[in-house]
Amino acid sequence: MEIKNKLKFAAVAILGLLLAACGSSDKTFQNVDELIASVEPNVTAITVQELHQKMDSGASLVIIDVRELNEFNPGYIPGAVNIPRGLIEFNVLNDEFWEAQFLYPPLKTDEIIVYCKKGTRGLLTADVLQRLGFENVKYVKDGFKAWELAYPDEQLKNIEQAHGAAKEVGGC
Repeated sequence: MEIKNKLKFAAVAILGLLLAACGSSDKTFQNVDELIASVEPNVTAITVQELHQKMDSGASLVIIDVRELNEFNPGYIPGAVNIPRGLIEFNVLNDEFWEAQFLYPPLKTDEIIVYCKKGTRGLLTADVLQRLGFENVKYVKDGFKAWELAYPDEQLKNIEQAHGAAKEVGGC
């Protein structure tokens, strides 16, 4: 009888430990602001001035714009690759994606700078990249809007894609 009680106690203890271990990693947030607040201390921010300085110095950077394509085409930071936030997990480690960009995939140790329109998607993306094992990830605080204000003449545009490529309609 004593052995049965010990086995029951051990089973309950193990079950309790398993439940505690599973429950501790699941954090539920009441809103997106709570999620952002929980991620922000773990991710390094960079200003557009710091990014500009790095670019001017010739530093080896992987710059990823996580805005949607219709946001990217009208203007983006020179050298940026567009990987929308919803596709980052699928494309950042995808060799075929990088081959299509005529670039090498980033190494886990490469300096990666991510940005979006105002900073929040960049912050969340930087967190995801760190979770995927990238060791040197930063996000641009205040995003592309800050870049536009600070460096209005230093952006590239995909004009044809932004407005739709002109179609041949015949005539003169």
